[in-house]
Amino acid sequence: MALPSFFRTYKNRQFDYKPIYYNAEKEELQERIRSIELEMGIKHDDDEKEGYKPRIDRGSIRGFLNSKRKVKNRQSNIRLLIIMIFLLLLAYFLFYT
Repeated sequence: MALPSFFRTYKNRQFDYKPIYYNAEKEELQERIRSIELEMGIKHDDDEKEGYKPRIDRGSIRGFLNSKRKVKNRQSNIRLLIIMIFLLLLAYFLFYT
């Protein structure tokens, strides 16, 4: 477990957004062409990626944000615990030395 940094400045988020324009007719045509090519045994370079289909499900963004919030809460709690231990040790040394 890495020690949290008290003075860390976070970097800006960078997004790799590629706009998607949906054309139902074109999608249907490409799917028919692909199925015919698969029947004929013609292979393409993108056949390796066939299992991957990018999509956003309902609630996926909310789940991502909730997981990020949990991480930040955990880091905050650890930082608070370290500060309290430091202050207790400081008080102990001031009173008993």
